[in-house]
Amino acid sequence: MDLTINSTKTLHNGVEMPRFGLGVYKMTDKEEAVNAMIAAIDAGYKAIDTATVYENEQEVGEAVRNSAVKRKDLFITSKVWNTDQGYDQTLRAFEASLERLGFDYLDLYLTHWAVPGSYEETYRAIQRLYDEKLVRSIGVSNHHQPHLERILAKANTKPMVNQIELHPQLTQEPLREFCAQQEIAVTSWSPLARGRLLDHAVLAEIAAKHNKTIAQVIIRWHLQNDLIVIPKSVTPSRIVENADVYDFSLAAEEIKAINALNQDWRTGTNPEDIKA
Repeated sequence: MDLTINSTKTLHNGVEMPRFGLGVYKMTDKEEAVNAMIAAIDAGYKAIDTATVYENEQEVGEAVRNSAVKRKDLFITSKVWNTDQGYDQTLRAFEASLERLGFDYLDLYLTHWAVPGSYEETYRAIQRLYDEKLVRSIGVSNHHQPHLERILAKANTKPMVNQIELHPQLTQEPLREFCAQQEIAVTSWSPLARGRLLDHAVLAEIAAKHNKTIAQVIIRWHLQNDLIVIPKSVTPSRIVENADVYDFSLAAEEIKAINALNQDWRTGTNPEDIKA
Protein backbone atom coordinates (compact mmCIF):
# COMPACT_ATOMS: atom_id res chain seq x y z
CA MET A 1 0.00 0.00 0.00
CA ASP A 2 1.53 3.29 -1.15
CA LEU A 3 0.54 5.67 1.64
CA THR A 4 0.66 9.47 1.89
CA ILE A 5 -0.96 11.94 4.26
CA ASN A 6 -3.64 12.36 1.58
CA SER A 7 -4.45 8.64 1.39
CA THR A 8 -8.11 7.77 1.81
CA LYS A 9 -10.21 4.73 2.60
CA THR A 10 -13.16 4.22 0.25
CA LEU A 11 -16.25 3.62 2.38
CA HIS A 12 -18.91 1.25 1.09
CA ASN A 13 -21.02 4.17 -0.17
CA GLY A 14 -18.10 5.52 -2.21
CA VAL A 15 -17.14 8.39 0.12
CA GLU A 16 -13.39 8.83 0.51
CA MET A 17 -12.42 9.08 4.20
CA PRO A 18 -8.91 10.22 5.15
CA ARG A 19 -6.88 7.40 6.68
CA PHE A 20 -5.15 9.83 9.05
CA GLY A 21 -6.65 12.59 11.15
CA LEU A 22 -6.61 14.48 14.44
CA GLY A 23 -8.46 13.25 17.50
CA VAL A 24 -9.53 16.08 19.79
CA TYR A 25 -10.68 14.25 22.93
CA LYS A 26 -9.94 16.28 26.10
CA MET A 27 -9.02 19.42 24.14
CA THR A 28 -10.99 21.69 26.45
CA ASP A 29 -8.90 24.85 26.55
CA LYS A 30 -10.48 26.94 23.79
CA GLU A 31 -7.41 28.80 22.54
CA GLU A 32 -5.13 25.79 22.81
CA ALA A 33 -7.66 23.59 21.00
CA VAL A 34 -8.20 26.01 18.11
CA ASN A 35 -4.46 26.55 17.69
CA ALA A 36 -3.80 22.78 17.74
CA MET A 37 -6.46 22.13 15.12
CA ILE A 38 -5.19 24.89 12.85
CA ALA A 39 -1.64 23.56 13.26
CA ALA A 40 -2.87 20.11 12.22
CA ILE A 41 -4.66 21.41 9.15
CA ASP A 42 -1.57 23.45 8.23
CA ALA A 43 0.51 20.26 8.58
CA GLY A 44 -1.69 18.46 6.06
CA TYR A 45 -4.25 16.74 8.26
CA LYS A 46 -7.51 16.43 6.33
CA ALA A 47 -9.72 15.01 9.13
CA ILE A 48 -10.81 16.08 12.61
CA ASP A 49 -12.68 13.73 14.94
CA THR A 50 -14.82 15.36 17.62
CA ALA A 51 -17.95 14.48 19.65
CA THR A 52 -20.64 16.24 21.61
CA VAL A 53 -19.19 15.04 24.91
CA TYR A 54 -15.74 16.50 24.06
CA GLU A 55 -17.29 19.99 24.38
CA ASN A 56 -15.14 21.39 21.58
CA GLU A 57 -17.34 21.24 18.49
CA GLN A 58 -17.44 25.03 18.47
CA GLU A 59 -13.65 25.13 18.45
CA VAL A 60 -13.54 22.68 15.53
CA GLY A 61 -15.78 24.98 13.52
CA GLU A 62 -13.69 28.02 14.42
CA ALA A 63 -10.46 26.26 13.46
CA VAL A 64 -11.86 25.18 10.09
CA ARG A 65 -13.06 28.70 9.32
CA ASN A 66 -9.69 30.17 10.29
CA SER A 67 -7.57 27.66 8.40
CA ALA A 68 -6.28 28.02 4.86
CA VAL A 69 -8.21 24.91 3.73
CA LYS A 70 -11.78 24.98 2.47
CA ARG A 71 -14.47 23.17 4.45
CA LYS A 72 -15.24 20.88 1.50
CA ASP A 73 -11.65 19.64 1.50
CA LEU A 74 -11.81 18.52 5.14
CA PHE A 75 -13.53 15.52 6.75
CA ILE A 76 -15.28 16.27 10.04
CA THR A 77 -16.68 13.57 12.32
CA SER A 78 -18.87 13.98 15.39
CA LYS A 79 -20.83 11.61 17.63
CA VAL A 80 -24.10 11.55 19.56
CA TRP A 81 -23.54 11.13 23.31
CA ASN A 82 -25.19 8.48 25.48
CA THR A 83 -27.63 10.82 27.24
CA ASP A 84 -28.87 12.10 23.86
CA GLN A 85 -29.62 8.67 22.41
CA GLY A 86 -32.98 7.52 21.05
CA TYR A 87 -34.67 8.48 17.77
CA ASP A 88 -36.01 11.99 18.43
CA GLN A 89 -33.23 12.87 20.86
CA THR A 90 -30.57 11.97 18.28
CA LEU A 91 -32.13 14.21 15.65
CA ARG A 92 -32.15 17.10 18.13
CA ALA A 93 -28.56 16.35 19.22
CA PHE A 94 -27.40 16.41 15.62
CA GLU A 95 -29.02 19.80 15.02
CA ALA A 96 -27.27 21.14 18.12
CA SER A 97 -23.91 19.76 16.95
CA LEU A 98 -24.29 21.41 13.53
CA GLU A 99 -25.15 24.70 15.21
CA ARG A 100 -22.10 24.55 17.47
CA LEU A 101 -19.87 23.64 14.53
CA GLY A 102 -21.42 26.29 12.30
CA PHE A 103 -21.69 23.79 9.42
CA ASP A 104 -24.62 22.73 7.25
CA TYR A 105 -23.48 19.08 7.03
CA LEU A 106 -21.11 16.54 8.58
CA ASP A 107 -18.88 14.09 6.78
CA LEU A 108 -19.45 11.34 9.35
CA TYR A 109 -21.84 10.99 12.30
CA LEU A 110 -21.53 8.16 14.80
CA THR A 111 -23.36 6.64 17.75
CA HIS A 112 -20.77 7.12 20.52
CA TRP A 113 -21.55 3.97 22.56
CA ALA A 114 -24.05 1.11 22.23
CA VAL A 115 -26.39 2.17 25.04
CA PRO A 116 -28.72 -0.78 25.75
CA GLY A 117 -32.30 -0.04 24.81
CA SER A 118 -31.32 3.05 22.78
CA TYR A 119 -28.57 2.40 20.26
CA GLU A 120 -30.76 0.76 17.62
CA GLU A 121 -33.17 3.71 17.57
CA THR A 122 -30.20 6.07 17.62
CA TYR A 123 -28.81 4.43 14.51
CA ARG A 124 -32.24 4.56 12.84
CA ALA A 125 -32.22 8.35 13.37
CA ILE A 126 -28.68 8.58 11.98
CA GLN A 127 -29.89 6.71 8.88
CA ARG A 128 -32.57 9.39 8.43
CA LEU A 129 -29.91 12.11 8.59
CA TYR A 130 -28.01 10.24 5.88
CA ASP A 131 -31.13 9.87 3.73
CA GLU A 132 -31.73 13.61 4.08
CA LYS A 133 -28.13 14.25 2.96
CA LEU A 134 -27.21 16.05 6.16
CA VAL A 135 -24.31 13.62 6.63
CA ARG A 136 -22.12 12.14 3.90
CA SER A 137 -21.48 8.90 5.78
CA ILE A 138 -22.66 7.22 8.96
CA GLY A 139 -21.50 4.67 11.47
CA VAL A 140 -20.98 3.71 15.07
CA SER A 141 -18.32 3.80 17.75
CA ASN A 142 -17.48 1.25 20.43
CA HIS A 143 -19.79 -1.40 18.98
CA HIS A 144 -18.90 -5.07 19.33
CA GLN A 145 -20.06 -7.78 16.93
CA PRO A 146 -23.39 -8.49 18.73
CA HIS A 147 -24.23 -4.77 18.64
CA LEU A 148 -23.41 -4.61 14.95
CA GLU A 149 -25.42 -7.74 14.20
CA ARG A 150 -28.52 -6.23 15.81
CA ILE A 151 -28.11 -3.05 13.76
CA LEU A 152 -27.43 -4.93 10.53
CA ALA A 153 -30.57 -7.03 11.01
CA LYS A 154 -32.73 -3.90 10.64
CA ALA A 155 -30.58 -1.35 8.84
CA ASN A 156 -31.53 0.06 5.46
CA THR A 157 -28.00 1.46 5.24
CA LYS A 158 -25.34 -0.45 7.12
CA PRO A 159 -22.68 1.42 9.08
CA MET A 160 -19.72 2.61 7.06
CA VAL A 161 -17.38 3.02 10.04
CA ASN A 162 -16.88 1.50 13.49
CA GLN A 163 -14.55 3.56 15.69
CA ILE A 164 -13.06 1.41 18.45
CA GLU A 165 -10.22 1.46 20.94
CA LEU A 166 -7.33 -0.19 19.11
CA HIS A 167 -3.57 -0.28 19.65
CA PRO A 168 -0.81 -2.91 19.78
CA GLN A 169 -2.00 -4.20 23.17
CA LEU A 170 -5.64 -4.30 22.02
CA THR A 171 -5.55 -5.46 18.42
CA GLN A 172 -9.25 -6.46 18.21
CA GLU A 173 -8.58 -8.89 15.36
CA PRO A 174 -11.88 -10.86 15.51
CA LEU A 175 -13.92 -7.64 15.50
CA ARG A 176 -11.80 -6.19 12.69
CA GLU A 177 -12.35 -9.36 10.66
CA PHE A 178 -16.13 -9.13 11.15
CA CYS A 179 -16.11 -5.47 10.14
CA ALA A 180 -14.10 -6.29 7.03
CA GLN A 181 -16.63 -8.97 6.07
CA GLN A 182 -19.39 -6.35 6.39
CA GLU A 183 -17.42 -3.64 4.52
CA ILE A 184 -17.28 -1.52 7.68
CA ALA A 185 -14.09 0.55 7.94
CA VAL A 186 -12.37 0.59 11.34
CA THR A 187 -11.03 3.73 13.02
CA SER A 188 -8.58 3.36 15.92
CA TRP A 189 -9.06 5.58 18.95
CA SER A 190 -6.40 5.70 21.67
CA PRO A 191 -4.01 4.46 18.94
CA LEU A 192 -0.95 5.07 21.13
CA ALA A 193 -2.52 3.40 24.21
CA ARG A 194 -2.33 6.75 26.04
CA GLY A 195 1.46 6.61 26.09
CA ARG A 196 1.70 3.20 27.76
CA LEU A 197 3.81 1.79 24.92
CA LEU A 198 6.20 4.67 24.36
CA ASP A 199 9.08 2.92 26.15
CA HIS A 200 8.35 -0.66 25.05
CA ALA A 201 11.54 -2.56 24.18
CA VAL A 202 10.18 -4.31 21.07
CA LEU A 203 8.86 -1.05 19.67
CA ALA A 204 12.04 0.81 20.62
CA GLU A 205 14.13 -1.66 18.62
CA ILE A 206 11.92 -1.29 15.54
CA ALA A 207 11.89 2.50 15.90
CA ALA A 208 15.70 2.65 16.12
CA LYS A 209 16.01 0.57 12.96
CA HIS A 210 13.94 3.11 11.03
CA ASN A 211 15.28 6.20 12.85
CA LYS A 212 11.74 6.99 13.97
CA THR A 213 9.98 7.49 17.29
CA ILE A 214 7.92 4.71 18.86
CA ALA A 215 4.80 6.80 18.32
CA GLN A 216 5.57 7.05 14.61
CA VAL A 217 6.08 3.28 14.40
CA ILE A 218 2.72 2.63 16.09
CA ILE A 219 0.90 5.07 13.80
CA ARG A 220 2.52 3.40 10.78
CA TRP A 221 1.42 0.00 12.14
CA HIS A 222 -2.20 1.20 12.18
CA LEU A 223 -1.96 2.51 8.64
CA GLN A 224 -0.37 -0.67 7.27
CA ASN A 225 -3.13 -2.69 8.95
CA ASP A 226 -5.72 -0.83 6.82
CA LEU A 227 -6.92 1.12 9.87
CA ILE A 228 -7.97 4.76 10.00
CA VAL A 229 -6.00 6.42 12.78
CA ILE A 230 -6.65 9.61 14.77
CA PRO A 231 -3.79 10.37 17.19
CA LYS A 232 -4.37 13.40 19.40
CA SER A 233 -2.01 16.11 20.57
CA VAL A 234 -2.23 19.81 21.38
CA THR A 235 1.50 20.35 20.84
CA PRO A 236 2.23 21.67 17.32
CA SER A 237 5.62 19.93 17.10
CA ARG A 238 4.06 16.61 18.13
CA ILE A 239 1.22 17.10 15.67
CA VAL A 240 3.77 17.47 12.87
CA GLU A 241 5.82 14.53 14.19
CA ASN A 242 2.77 12.23 14.28
CA ALA A 243 2.18 12.94 10.59
CA ASP A 244 5.79 12.17 9.61
CA VAL A 245 5.14 8.49 8.94
CA TYR A 246 5.18 8.28 5.16
CA ASP A 247 8.89 7.93 4.42
CA PHE A 248 9.30 4.40 5.80
CA SER A 249 7.48 1.06 5.85
CA LEU A 250 7.31 -1.69 8.42
CA ALA A 251 8.42 -5.11 7.20
CA ALA A 252 6.05 -8.07 7.51
CA GLU A 253 8.05 -9.50 10.41
CA GLU A 254 7.88 -6.14 12.21
CA ILE A 255 4.12 -6.01 11.78
CA LYS A 256 3.95 -9.56 13.16
CA ALA A 257 6.12 -8.62 16.17
CA ILE A 258 3.87 -5.65 16.97
CA ASN A 259 0.72 -7.76 16.57
CA ALA A 260 2.19 -10.18 19.11
CA LEU A 261 2.13 -7.47 21.79
CA ASN A 262 -1.64 -7.88 22.11
CA GLN A 263 -2.90 -8.41 25.68
CA ASP A 264 -6.57 -7.44 25.16
CA TRP A 265 -5.74 -4.54 27.49
CA ARG A 266 -7.94 -1.43 27.41
CA THR A 267 -7.21 2.16 28.32
CA GLY A 268 -10.94 2.93 28.38
CA THR A 269 -14.33 1.39 29.01
CA ASN A 270 -15.28 -2.02 27.66
CA PRO A 271 -18.38 -1.54 25.46
CA GLU A 272 -19.91 -4.56 27.19
CA ASP A 273 -19.97 -2.56 30.44
CA ILE A 274 -22.13 0.29 29.10
CA LYS A 275 -25.47 0.35 30.93
CA ALA A 276 -28.80 1.87 30.02
